[in-house]
Amino acid sequence: MSVETIYKVWLNHSDTETVSALKNMSEEEKQDSFYKNIQFGTGGMRGLLGPGTNRINKYTIAKATKGFAEYIKANGENACKKGIVIAHDNRRQSRELSKITAGVLAYEVIKVYLFEDLRTTPELSFAVRHIGCFGGVVITASHNPPEYNGYKLYDDTGCQLVPHIVDKIIPYINGVENELEVKYLSLREAGSLVEIIGKDVDETYYKKVLELRFDKTANKDIKVVYTPQHGTGNIPVREVLKRAGYNVIPVECQCFPDTEFRNTKNPNPEMPEAYEEAIKLLKTNNADIAIATDPDCDRLGAVINCGNGEYRPMTGNQSGAVILYYLLSRLKELGKIPQNGLMVNTIVTSTLGDKIAKDFGLTVEKTLTGFKFIGEKIKEHEQKQDKQFVFGYEESYGCLVGDFVRDKDAVQASLMFCEAADYYKNQGKTLIDVLHLIFSKYGYYLDSLTSVTLKGKEGAKKIAGILENLRNNPVRQVGGVAVSKITDYNNPPEGFIKSNVLHYEFADGSFVAVRPSGTEPKCKFYYCVCAKDRLLTEEKLKLYESKFEKI
Repeated sequence: MSVETIYKVWLNHSDTETVSALKNMSEEEKQDSFYKNIQFGTGGMRGLLGPGTNRINKYTIAKATKGFAEYIKANGENACKKGIVIAHDNRRQSRELSKITAGVLAYEVIKVYLFEDLRTTPELSFAVRHIGCFGGVVITASHNPPEYNGYKLYDDTGCQLVPHIVDKIIPYINGVENELEVKYLSLREAGSLVEIIGKDVDETYYKKVLELRFDKTANKDIKVVYTPQHGTGNIPVREVLKRAGYNVIPVECQCFPDTEFRNTKNPNPEMPEAYEEAIKLLKTNNADIAIATDPDCDRLGAVINCGNGEYRPMTGNQSGAVILYYLLSRLKELGKIPQNGLMVNTIVTSTLGDKIAKDFGLTVEKTLTGFKFIGEKIKEHEQKQDKQFVFGYEESYGCLVGDFVRDKDAVQASLMFCEAADYYKNQGKTLIDVLHLIFSKYGYYLDSLTSVTLKGKEGAKKIAGILENLRNNPVRQVGGVAVSKITDYNNPPEGFIKSNVLHYEFADGSFVAVRPSGTEPKCKFYYCVCAKDRLLTEEKLKLYESKFEKI
């Protein structure tokens, strides 16, 4: 059907609020809202809120949930009885969309456990395992701008669905002919099919996180500034750190849940402007570190007070390397590094962590981008009983220590990062000192991520063109350093599935990876460069960025 035909169907069969929004659409908005169905992929769904088949709204969420329900029923009565856990973040319509998700599942006679209020994504992952459910749903768009929302699905291990499972669900979703006619129950109508959960799950989760500590003394020497960026981390991160004995100074103006993120310039810990308010408190309180979690609290960012008037942010690769180094150092002190220990990270994560892990005797395994693949690795080795998971992380500010969660967990990361800061402060070191210690042992590493944002139908074509151009005209050298290997994951090596990623390895140990984002209208360029010292590495990074930016 044409855009105009589908638009008229929606105009004649939607609720009053949707009809009003449809009538106020410009022609360009209409075209982008209806030219396709919003994509359901390995990242679930994420997109702009609003009416239309290419938007996040109660109808597209109901359609996806109806398809998911059919998949659950196809797995038998026991799957329906085990049920699904649902959580949501602080975004526009998140609570409403979580209720509709619950209502669709309840209509299909599938048990639902719905969190009473907003909760973090990692706690959703934990709850699936803790309750023993068939899977989970979280309504979130992570750190995207306020006009976005999304929908992610989890399996019975608490891991976000991997491609071979998604491929089984997509036909069920596509089989829902009319999203405007999907039936669902209200919470009142659902009765006992929908069970509201909350504090009991919270308490068990907090206890599991606190068990990760090496140091269980009551009083800590460091001051920690914390911002949840108006998101879900406010209660769990502050509660865990308080119980662990840390002096936490909250960025109060960013602690309340807010759909508009009004007191932060950017809720994404990867962006420098996210820390403006936190750095003010870092300075006025002479605190040691400032940490930030993104709205669904699966990513952790940090700024370090270097003690000389300098306040240094850490990239996700750097904070991940510091946590890994601290974790393995403490395990080694206690003689508890497992002989079959495993560290997992992604093909776009700095190889600095690989060197650290191998130096402590761990096996390193790589996955495609996305923490679901790290979760899949944990399950694989758990079933084989051949390797013991110790740590997993990715460059995008996400890591995992305790595998009672199967997604990146900023509550765990916050605790371990603060513990590392306190431990090293007692030795007269900041975490930047520790990072330089790591560099002195393993080589100086710098990393960066640049993105080209290209929205809409035409933007998607241009992003595809960037990858195609690189395939047809591959880079052969940068600054006299030859490309030693190009891996095109469209023709994946053994152990990987097909993915639209190009990975350039250089003779000096650096790499550049290029891929379209799975959740945003962006083409991403990942850089990891290494050299003998900071100056050489900085110069090299500029060369690599300049070469690929011209593309």
